[in-house]
Amino acid sequence: MNILGIDIGYSNLKLAFGQKGDTPKTHLRPAGAAPADRFGSRFDGKAQDDFLHVLVDGQQFVAGVSPDRAELWSRSLHADYASSNSYAALFHAGLLLSEMDRVDTLVTGLPVSQYLDEARRNALAAQMQGTHQVTPKRTVSVEKVKVIPQPIGGLLDYIAQEDADIDDARVLVVDPGFFSVDWVVIAHKDLHRQSSGTSLNASSVVLEEASRLIAKDHGSALNVETLENALRAGKATVLVLGQRVEVSPYIEQAAKTVGPVVIESIQKSLRTESKMPDLVVLVGGGAAFFREAVQDAFPRLAVLTPKESVFSNARGFWLMGAAL
Repeated sequence: MNILGIDIGYSNLKLAFGQKGDTPKTHLRPAGAAPADRFGSRFDGKAQDDFLHVLVDGQQFVAGVSPDRAELWSRSLHADYASSNSYAALFHAGLLLSEMDRVDTLVTGLPVSQYLDEARRNALAAQMQGTHQVTPKRTVSVEKVKVIPQPIGGLLDYIAQEDADIDDARVLVVDPGFFSVDWVVIAHKDLHRQSSGTSLNASSVVLEEASRLIAKDHGSALNVETLENALRAGKATVLVLGQRVEVSPYIEQAAKTVGPVVIESIQKSLRTESKMPDLVVLVGGGAAFFREAVQDAFPRLAVLTPKESVFSNARGFWLMGAAL
């Protein structure tokens, strides 16, 4: 059986794929996608080797690149992202990267608030199931689709990595992404819906605040994509008006502002719980931004993060697909 776990984020496309019983392969690409005619040519005349070319309803798209590479095109940063052409292009890019012509089981996720909307959940499953023309010469069929709350993928990845026994534990899973921070409470393997939720004060807001702080000190703001690209590439500095500026102090200061706002929402949702969590699992690409705030909020609890947490949800989705 071919299994695909696909996490189509607002910042990154993450994949875990492979046959049931094997160790899955993983892929990470930036989550930029736009019509092919919105991309210029390289100034040195060389090919755009990092471009993935896919079809969306017969139109040529480029997907899996930094969102700021496209001209006259805005990235989708809204709740209807899953119904956008950019999302469809990234989905097709994921199918292409999976190296499969047939996917027996595909598992993906939605932010918690969107997952609780049954119509939205069913629409996404229907959108992904079936035969897809991903390039003029390549089709990929998806036989079965399951949609779950995004943080559940991270929890499954943590359990698999640590061989953890959580049967009698109350676990809070916090998943900071680019567009939203999602959290779920799991007890006796049940999802406590009233204690789970979504905050939009996510990684993008941290980067916006960092940009504002840089502007205050250095006279000019940076767009979010510049900071996002620097962090993705592991660069310590960015160029502001010809001067190299260290990024990490501004990210840390911004996280100290935004993190407590998210924590307030999480703690508010936990009021309906009969007892506090026994364990906090922090997953996702934005985990580092919110670690300090989460640990400060739960000083007596272990805050645990799986290795390579940016892949946590995708790997967990794959594990669920392999278990179905």
